[in-house]
Amino acid sequence: MSSPAAIKARFEKATQIVGSLPKDGPVKPTQDDQLFFYGHYKQATVGDCNTSRPGMMDFTGKYKWDAWNKLSGLSSTDAMKLYVEHFIELLKAAPGGESDKYVAEIDEAGKAAETSA
Repeated sequence: MSSPAAIKARFEKATQIVGSLPKDGPVKPTQDDQLFFYGHYKQATVGDCNTSRPGMMDFTGKYKWDAWNKLSGLSSTDAMKLYVEHFIELLKAAPGGESDKYVAEIDEAGKAAETSA
Protein backbone atom coordinates (compact mmCIF):
# COMPACT_ATOMS: atom_id res chain seq x y z
CA MET A 1 0.00 0.00 0.00
CA SER A 2 2.34 2.68 -1.18
CA SER A 3 0.76 4.27 -4.23
CA PRO A 4 0.53 8.06 -4.08
CA ALA A 5 -3.26 7.76 -3.91
CA ALA A 6 -3.09 5.37 -0.94
CA ILE A 7 -0.57 7.54 0.89
CA LYS A 8 -2.74 10.62 0.39
CA ALA A 9 -5.91 8.79 1.45
CA ARG A 10 -4.27 7.50 4.64
CA PHE A 11 -2.90 10.98 5.37
CA GLU A 12 -6.28 12.64 4.86
CA LYS A 13 -7.98 10.12 7.14
CA ALA A 14 -5.27 10.53 9.81
CA THR A 15 -5.52 14.35 9.74
CA GLN A 16 -9.29 14.11 10.04
CA ILE A 17 -8.96 11.85 13.10
CA VAL A 18 -6.21 13.94 14.72
CA GLY A 19 -8.37 17.04 14.33
CA SER A 20 -11.32 15.35 16.01
CA LEU A 21 -9.57 13.64 18.94
CA PRO A 22 -11.47 14.35 22.16
CA LYS A 23 -9.38 16.16 24.77
CA ASP A 24 -10.36 13.59 27.40
CA GLY A 25 -9.96 10.57 25.11
CA PRO A 26 -7.46 7.72 25.43
CA VAL A 27 -5.09 9.21 22.82
CA LYS A 28 -3.45 12.38 24.11
CA PRO A 29 -0.81 13.84 21.80
CA THR A 30 1.87 15.78 23.70
CA GLN A 31 2.90 19.29 22.67
CA ASP A 32 5.85 17.74 20.82
CA ASP A 33 3.44 15.42 19.00
CA GLN A 34 1.22 18.35 18.09
CA LEU A 35 4.21 20.29 16.71
CA PHE A 36 5.28 17.20 14.76
CA PHE A 37 1.80 16.94 13.24
CA TYR A 38 1.69 20.67 12.48
CA GLY A 39 5.08 20.74 10.76
CA HIS A 40 4.46 17.61 8.73
CA TYR A 41 0.94 18.72 7.77
CA LYS A 42 2.24 22.08 6.51
CA GLN A 43 5.13 20.41 4.65
CA ALA A 44 2.73 17.91 3.06
CA THR A 45 0.12 20.47 2.05
CA VAL A 46 2.12 23.67 1.39
CA GLY A 47 5.73 22.58 0.90
CA ASP A 48 8.78 24.34 2.28
CA CYS A 49 8.15 27.08 4.83
CA ASN A 50 7.32 30.27 2.95
CA THR A 51 6.77 32.80 5.75
CA SER A 52 9.07 34.74 8.05
CA ARG A 53 9.61 33.61 11.61
CA PRO A 54 7.10 35.19 14.02
CA GLY A 55 8.18 37.91 16.42
CA MET A 56 9.87 37.30 19.73
CA MET A 57 6.69 37.44 21.83
CA ASP A 58 4.76 34.96 19.67
CA PHE A 59 6.08 31.82 21.34
CA THR A 60 3.48 29.45 19.91
CA GLY A 61 3.96 30.87 16.43
CA LYS A 62 7.74 30.45 16.68
CA TYR A 63 7.46 26.81 17.81
CA LYS A 64 5.07 26.04 14.97
CA TRP A 65 7.24 27.87 12.43
CA ASP A 66 10.35 26.02 13.64
CA ALA A 67 8.54 22.66 13.43
CA TRP A 68 7.65 23.37 9.82
CA ASN A 69 10.85 25.13 8.72
CA LYS A 70 13.13 22.29 9.87
CA LEU A 71 11.42 20.02 7.31
CA SER A 72 12.59 22.08 4.31
CA GLY A 73 13.38 19.81 1.39
CA LEU A 74 11.20 16.92 2.64
CA SER A 75 8.83 15.79 -0.10
CA SER A 76 5.10 16.09 0.34
CA THR A 77 4.75 12.31 0.08
CA ASP A 78 7.40 11.66 2.73
CA ALA A 79 5.80 14.24 5.05
CA MET A 80 2.44 12.45 4.65
CA LYS A 81 4.00 9.05 5.35
CA LEU A 82 5.80 10.29 8.47
CA TYR A 83 2.65 11.98 9.76
CA VAL A 84 0.64 8.77 9.44
CA GLU A 85 3.40 6.57 10.89
CA HIS A 86 3.77 8.85 13.92
CA PHE A 87 0.03 8.93 14.52
CA ILE A 88 -0.25 5.14 14.28
CA GLU A 89 2.58 4.79 16.82
CA LEU A 90 0.60 7.02 19.19
CA LEU A 91 -2.53 4.95 18.64
CA LYS A 92 -0.69 1.69 19.28
CA ALA A 93 0.64 3.12 22.55
CA ALA A 94 -2.98 3.38 23.76
CA PRO A 95 -4.49 0.14 22.44
CA GLY A 96 -8.15 -0.61 22.72
CA GLY A 97 -11.49 0.43 21.32
CA GLU A 98 -11.02 3.89 19.82
CA SER A 99 -7.33 3.49 18.94
CA ASP A 100 -7.86 0.19 17.14
CA LYS A 101 -10.85 1.68 15.31
CA TYR A 102 -8.76 4.64 14.14
CA VAL A 103 -5.93 2.40 12.86
CA ALA A 104 -8.49 0.31 10.96
CA GLU A 105 -10.06 3.45 9.43
CA ILE A 106 -6.66 4.71 8.24
CA ASP A 107 -5.76 1.33 6.76
CA GLU A 108 -9.17 1.03 5.09
CA ALA A 109 -8.79 4.49 3.50
CA GLY A 110 -5.47 3.37 2.00
CA LYS A 111 -6.87 0.08 0.75
CA ALA A 112 -9.88 1.78 -0.84
CA ALA A 113 -7.58 4.20 -2.67
CA GLU A 114 -5.38 1.31 -3.87
CA THR A 115 -8.31 -0.60 -5.34
CA SER A 116 -9.79 2.45 -7.06
CA ALA A 117 -6.46 3.51 -8.60
